[in-house]
Amino acid sequence: MTTQSKKERARLHLIISGRVQGVGFRFSAYDEAKELALAGYVRNLPNGDVEIVAEGSRENLQMLAAWAHLGPPSAHVAEVREEWSDFTGEFTDFQIR
Repeated sequence: MTTQSKKERARLHLIISGRVQGVGFRFSAYDEAKELALAGYVRNLPNGDVEIVAEGSRENLQMLAAWAHLGPPSAHVAEVREEWSDFTGEFTDFQIR
């Protein structure tokens, strides 16, 4: 892997708040991540938020973050917290947990 392609890959941790559980958010996030060729996972948190951890191209991660601000039609997203970090290669595919 070249230094350039390493720079283009990243890890993104999102916490999405609002009406985001019981509205198909995880399944929509899964479809979106698969379409963007990202690896990682999405899961519901006990406090009612949804967490997404994804790795892949920075450009595709930015598209996932933009999608997360909207979510599926039945969701109401109040807040999205984003934390960017270095690509780790921890994941081989994207999963719903």
